[in-house]
Amino acid sequence: MKIAIIRCEKNMDRCPLTSCFNCLIEKKEGFTQYDETIPAGVFTCKCPGDNTVGLAKILKSKGAEAIHFCTCTFSKRSDNGWDMADGGFCDNIDSIIDKVYQEIEIPCIKGTAHLPKGYIPRTWE
Repeated sequence: MKIAIIRCEKNMDRCPLTSCFNCLIEKKEGFTQYDETIPAGVFTCKCPGDNTVGLAKILKSKGAEAIHFCTCTFSKRSDNGWDMADGGFCDNIDSIIDKVYQEIEIPCIKGTAHLPKGYIPRTWE
């Protein structure tokens, strides 16, 4: 399965996506549902997310069969690990994912690496 990742611009200068790629390759955290994974590409969402549908269309044209949105969009790192209580970098991540799914009609998944305890990645399909 060819998997793409969309991350948040607010984290792009601090995070090289190492954990996201490792989890993708090892089929861990947000990628456990796949038997096989192949990276299909990465893009950065710019606030307020108006560019995301266009980015997703390009990813689909390059063969992406699913798009994962980084955990940092909805969760923050705390002393106790990653926590959804205070949210992440994006207050509108669900509506952005919904818009992307409605436009490109491939599965969109909320979560990559560093999943908060007890969180099961939400899938739009």
